[in-house]
Amino acid sequence: MRFRIFSILIAIAMASVAAHAQWLNHPTPGTPRTKDGKPNLAAPAPRTADGKPDLSGIWMPEPAPLEELLKFIPDGVNGAQTLGEPQPSRYFMNALSDFKPGEIVMTPAAEAVAKARGDSFAKDLPTSFCLPFGVPIIDAALIPRKIIQLPTLVLILYEEPTAFRQIYLDGRKAPVDPEPAFFGYSVGRWEGEWLVVDVIGFKDEGWLDAFGHPHSGSMRVTERFRRRNFGTLEARVTVDDTKTYNKPFTYSFNLRLMPDTDVLETFCENEKDRPRLVGNQ
Repeated sequence: MRFRIFSILIAIAMASVAAHAQWLNHPTPGTPRTKDGKPNLAAPAPRTADGKPDLSGIWMPEPAPLEELLKFIPDGVNGAQTLGEPQPSRYFMNALSDFKPGEIVMTPAAEAVAKARGDSFAKDLPTSFCLPFGVPIIDAALIPRKIIQLPTLVLILYEEPTAFRQIYLDGRKAPVDPEPAFFGYSVGRWEGEWLVVDVIGFKDEGWLDAFGHPHSGSMRVTERFRRRNFGTLEARVTVDDTKTYNKPFTYSFNLRLMPDTDVLETFCENEKDRPRLVGNQ
């Protein structure tokens, strides 16, 4: 029964895609192009003036094929089949989808939280309250995000819900006791072609994925980003939360460049949908 959340989550994931499609086409300066004028996404990855890989651009996680999602959502795919839009990333749906049962073990308390979220069909997903997805679920969410890369700072602007992150590259250390936040506190460094981001300082009882796997406020997330070519950004996410899981785990996915466009302002205004969501009282 818990997999009936899929139809609800599809609607949530698709909201920003529908709005994004309204943006006027505007050629992005510096984009390599083929003879017919289309962006050449297979061109070499660009670099900044100081020789670092340039991650700048607007990116969207690669959607999972429907047949892949069917492997672990056997009875709740009506929304995916009828909307005609790209499906969410498998890791947005289930961050543990690469692991065999029993390989990653939650504490009994975390198991109870996950079960309650599943039994209520993810009714209390943060977006149901007009709250943002946190890290790391937002990494794999089907939301356009604009990366702006500066020498000592990387900004990520998320279209939904017009939110931002700051990744500091100025050599600072993370604070000992940062203010808890949905996105945490991010400090980055370059390791060859990879931007490595260490994130701490999370709000407690967050969601790792749409299935409701929880995390504690002491979770540490390591994100690694590498631009494989002009149109592909590789992401690796490692979750280390000893209060919730028996060991750290990592999953990887790609993001696709969205050239010749921009992110839109998107807010959760006058929200009236949550009372209509089906869930146990």
